Amino acid sequence: MKILFAASEAAPFVKTGGLGDVALALPKALSAAGHEVKIFIPLYGRIKNDPRYKDKLGCIAETNTRLGWRNQYTGIWKYKGGKGPEYYFIDNEYYFARDGKSIYGDYDDGERFAFFSRAVIEAMGVTGFVPDVIHCNDWQTAALPVFLRRFYPQYGGVKVLFTIHNIEYQGKMPCDFAGDVMGLDGGDTGTVEYDGCVNLMKGAIVTSDAVSTVSETYAEQILDPFYSHGLHSILAENRYKLSGIVNGIDTDVFNPATDRHLYMNYVSSLEKKRRNKVFLQEKMGLKPDENVPLIAMVSRLVSHKGLDIVESILDGIASSGAQLALLGSGDSRFEQSFSDAARRHPGKIAVCINFDPELASQMYAGADMFLMPSLSEHCGLSQLIAMRYGCVPIVRETGGLKDTVPAYDPSDHSGSGFTFVDYNGGELFYAVKRCLDLYFGDRKAFEELQKHNIKLDFSWKKSVEKYVSLYDSLK
Repeated sequence: MKILFAASEAAPFVKTGGLGDVALALPKALSAAGHEVKIFIPLYGRIKNDPRYKDKLGCIAETNTRLGWRNQYTGIWKYKGGKGPEYYFIDNEYYFARDGKSIYGDYDDGERFAFFSRAVIEAMGVTGFVPDVIHCNDWQTAALPVFLRRFYPQYGGVKVLFTIHNIEYQGKMPCDFAGDVMGLDGGDTGTVEYDGCVNLMKGAIVTSDAVSTVSETYAEQILDPFYSHGLHSILAENRYKLSGIVNGIDTDVFNPATDRHLYMNYVSSLEKKRRNKVFLQEKMGLKPDENVPLIAMVSRLVSHKGLDIVESILDGIASSGAQLALLGSGDSRFEQSFSDAARRHPGKIAVCINFDPELASQMYAGADMFLMPSLSEHCGLSQLIAMRYGCVPIVRETGGLKDTVPAYDPSDHSGSGFTFVDYNGGELFYAVKRCLDLYFGDRKAFEELQKHNIKLDFSWKKSVEKYVSLYDSLK
């Protein structure tokens, strides 16, 4: 099967979150399963100017892309190296050679990613690669199926799967965006208009052949107004298209046996994991003691990650006999409150306000427990990585967390972690306490749980089988 995978980011070239990991690992797994996969992302300035890629990136073709009244230069670049899926890049320095720290957040993001979406379709004609399925991801590629169905009848046999990774960000634009930027006339604007504006995600849901989310529970939750951010009625009308497939992780990248960032690599040795704990404690300014339970949290510091209820129990964690190490950045309110807690409890709570993949690996390897009490969580990768590194997760039963972390049952030692349902600090602290009680009261059972989690299969194998089945169903 021929698959075109379109995304706004893909590791290792550029990554701001889970989408970047998925855009690396899923195409890689599809390619390993025997499918022809080509990945398209924008050629951001940080990629073009990165010395690591200087000799492996080159322009293979040039064309122009219409965008309303605009006719924009489009360079098509290719990564020349490596095995597996092929990487292509859409070049336009006006849109993508920006100096900002983030690839998102510019005033013209809607126009930038509308250009990218249409340029990918133009690249199909230039490269001669006409896929069986185009797999689009999140609002940044949501205009692609709209353009495909409106302006490219020659590709009528190409099917489109649109995956919602985070429904909160929908690509909302002023109403004149439909005509001025997308080139849609009065009869077509209804495809993308919704609730008084252009909503690109709505357009993708309506025009795609199938819509997926990154966990089965999240697929059900986004039909509820609480989780849908206003799109529940559109999703309900298109429910026959909707399904959920849980993400996997790249087990070659996230592997404690080979991760070059770790103080000491290990396979299932908890003795070596404890050595990583002491290293992390010393690095983070915590009191070094391998017998003290260490809870880690690696997260963007934003409200839906459950930071407000974590705030409410920080003093309780500090007095529980455990330590807490937190890595992340985001909302200044959370950055300040967690930093204040670290100053109140030196040696017991440590905070690093940063995005640091190296330290993140060290925290997965050094921690005994991993905290992820999200208000909403489409899938979540951190809990999967944490279990791969031998952590016991403490999570709220929502979205992908519910699908990937079955609750621990002390009667038969089944399950993978400690869970809670109601979103409040009391329930969270009770889950933390139950986990600590197992650690202090039955260390052998706790360590068996750690070993159980290390052995779990979080690869993309099962998920790829489900994606291929979904692709096949569209033919």
